[in-house]
Amino acid sequence: MDVTIIVPTFNESLNVEELVRRTEQAVGERAVELLFVDDSTDDTPEVIRRVAASSRIPVRLIHREEPVDGLGGAVLEGYRAAAGRWAVVMDGDLQHPPEMLPGLIDKALDGRWDLVAGSRFVPGGDAEGLANGFRVLLTHFSTRLVKLLFPRRLKGSTDPMSGFFAVRLDRIDLDRLHPRGFKILLEVLCRTPLRVAEIPATLAPRVAGESKGDIKQAWRLARQIVELRIGRMPGFAFIGLIGGIANLAIMWGLEHVGVGYLSAAIVAAATTIIGNFVAQEHFLYHDLRAGARKLWWRFSHSVGFNGAESAVRTFALWVAVELLSLHDRAVLAQAALLVIGFFLRYAYHERVVYKQLGQGGSAERPGRPVAIRPVPVLLPDEAAES
Repeated sequence: MDVTIIVPTFNESLNVEELVRRTEQAVGERAVELLFVDDSTDDTPEVIRRVAASSRIPVRLIHREEPVDGLGGAVLEGYRAAAGRWAVVMDGDLQHPPEMLPGLIDKALDGRWDLVAGSRFVPGGDAEGLANGFRVLLTHFSTRLVKLLFPRRLKGSTDPMSGFFAVRLDRIDLDRLHPRGFKILLEVLCRTPLRVAEIPATLAPRVAGESKGDIKQAWRLARQIVELRIGRMPGFAFIGLIGGIANLAIMWGLEHVGVGYLSAAIVAAATTIIGNFVAQEHFLYHDLRAGARKLWWRFSHSVGFNGAESAVRTFALWVAVELLSLHDRAVLAQAALLVIGFFLRYAYHERVVYKQLGQGGSAERPGRPVAIRPVPVLLPDEAAES
C-alpha cells in the first residue's frame, strides 16, 4: 500500500458516498486505501460501512466514541492505523476536491519530499470556498501570524494552515505531535524538519452539512500557537505561582500560631504539592492524560519528585536559616528556593510524568480511546459473500 487517505468526519453522512465515488475515479489504479476516522453522533458510521461494501478501493473505518483532541486527534489516530507509507489528510466535506489527489500523490511518490501540501496561496490555488467572512479573516490573519512567529520552521510553506497534505509517515515522530484542534499541518511542520513541496489547491464550497469552524476552533488555534512557540511553561508557572503563594501563606500562618518554621514548611509543602497536581491534571495537561501513563503512576511520580525536591529545599532552608543566621528572612529564603525548584519540577513533569507513550507502551496510546472499534477492509467480493 503506497498511500492511506485519512478522512476525519463528524456528522458527514450526506457527503460520504460522493467522496468515495469521486476518490475512486480520481486515484485510478494507484495503490491507495481510504481510512475514515469518525467522531460522528449521527448515522455516518453506518453510511461508511454501506459504501465500503461496494467500493473498488479498500475502505476502513475507526469510530471514536470518546473523541480526543478534535480533528487533529482524529488525524493522529489515522496516522497510527495507516497501512500506507504515505498518509494524505483530506476533509470529509468535499471542500478538498478528490480530483486534486493525483497531483498530490504523484508529487509525494517522486521520492524527493517528506511532505507535500496543497496551498491556496500559490499560483493556481484558491480559497473561495471558505464558509463566511469570519473564516476568511481568520485564515489570512492566522497564516500571516504563524509565518511571523515561526519564520525558520515554515520557510518552505506558503499555507501552513492547509488541511490537504501528504506526509511520509516514517519521517515524523507521532509521539511528539500534540494537536489541539484542526491545524495538524502546522503541528507537523513546527515539530519536525522536513523537505516540503507544494501544489496548488482549491478550497471548494461545502457540498452538504454544516461548517465546523467557529470561535471555539479559533481559541484552540490560539492555544496551539502559544504552546508551539513557548510550550506549557507559562501555565505551569501560573499554577506554581498560585501554589507558591499558598505555600508561603500557609507557612506564615502556621508560624504565627506558634508552629516551628520547619514543621510549617513541611505542612505547606505537602498541601501545595497535592493542590498543584490536581490543577495540572485538570487545567494544564488534561489533553495529554490519555496518552500518558495511568493516573496513579502520574500522581506517585509527581508527588514523589515534588516531595524529594521539597525535602532538599527544606534542608537548604535549614542551612540558610541556621548556618547563615537568616531567622528573620526564612520566608524570603523559601521564596528563592521555590523559584529554583520550579525549573526542576517543570522539566520533570514535561519529560517524565506526562511523557506520551509510543505504540509499544503499556498504557493507552495518544488519541486511542478504549472504545475505538476498527472495521476491517471490505472488498466487493467479500461483501458479496457476507
